[in-house]
Amino acid sequence: MLDVLEELAAATAGGIPCAAATIVRASGSVPRPAGTTMLVSGTGAISGSLSGGCVEAAVVTAAEDVLADGRPRFESFGYSDTDAFAVGLSCGGTLEVFIAPVLPGTVPAVPDAGTPCALLRRIDDGAASVPLLIQDPAEATPAGLLTAHGPALAAMLGVDPARAAARLAPLLAAGRTGVVELGESGGPECDGGSAVLFLESRLAPPRLVLIGANDFSAALARQGRMLGYHVTICDARAAFTNPSRFPDAHEVHVQWPDSYLRGEAAAGRLDARTVVCVLSHDAKFDVPVLADALRRELAFVGAMGSRRTHDARLAALRTAGLTGPEVAKLHSPIGLDIGAATPEETAVSVFAEIVAARSGAAASGQPLRDVSGPIHPTNRLRAS
Repeated sequence: MLDVLEELAAATAGGIPCAAATIVRASGSVPRPAGTTMLVSGTGAISGSLSGGCVEAAVVTAAEDVLADGRPRFESFGYSDTDAFAVGLSCGGTLEVFIAPVLPGTVPAVPDAGTPCALLRRIDDGAASVPLLIQDPAEATPAGLLTAHGPALAAMLGVDPARAAARLAPLLAAGRTGVVELGESGGPECDGGSAVLFLESRLAPPRLVLIGANDFSAALARQGRMLGYHVTICDARAAFTNPSRFPDAHEVHVQWPDSYLRGEAAAGRLDARTVVCVLSHDAKFDVPVLADALRRELAFVGAMGSRRTHDARLAALRTAGLTGPEVAKLHSPIGLDIGAATPEETAVSVFAEIVAARSGAAASGQPLRDVSGPIHPTNRLRAS
């Protein structure tokens, strides 16, 4: 819902209520993860999608009922062997959707896009409470939550919020989205009360660091920005590293790449979601920056080059003192074999490998027609 709060605020600005339908639980093969929201305005306007078409009509009908009587409700949509193409997910998954009215003046202001934050809502009988926006969720501690939001949590829960803060803090720090059950609803005792909360987190965008200023970097920058990455291009050669060549990059730096990477790590701007792609085709740049990147816990480290270049690069990395497991983390030659030729096609190939690698063991990298199992393992990449 975080991504649509601005739209909700605009929709309700004229005094018109809306209904927000949010996926709070998803299982099996489903096309959208928990936290996805669809809006139905009192004027009949519809925004967003929960399933790509499987259940939208039923959700709109339920949302119209919510707008009519003002009562929030749950709806469950799942696969039925006897009526697979009626209201439900013929793909085999199950969605639990919480639909609630949103009244003018009750939408919290959201920080600029990309700023980490979290939205907490109550989704049981106390769902009429005002949603709570939590800033800087990665810094959240139980004590910090109580200091900053104790009164708001108490108003939402109707009880002392200390136990709720203890449950929420680790989820906020991990950037998790999901249901938190308190007290009689299935979680720890909450001072005699019970509540079901839905926490939706928005992390800062993952980073894509592209080493080498060339046409492949420009294509990857375009693709990376479209996929929600914060894109940086770094090259030591000032003549090639002109920001005007890379309008889709958020940052362009003229600096020795290994020095840049060490500085970013020291400043705490690299983490387990960071992707580094080395595209410079020059050993004096490639080897030092790869040696540094492979010693860190990053999401993906890849390098472009021929098989001969790859073999020479591996030998140089071993000479530089990297261990076998560290060298094994390198994705080189970078990309999946899809017959790519142009920089734009190569960017598709590279990002296909990045998505597969970040998705973990559940991703085979094979054509979907050649594998079995769910097409959409729930929250596979988002949870990482």
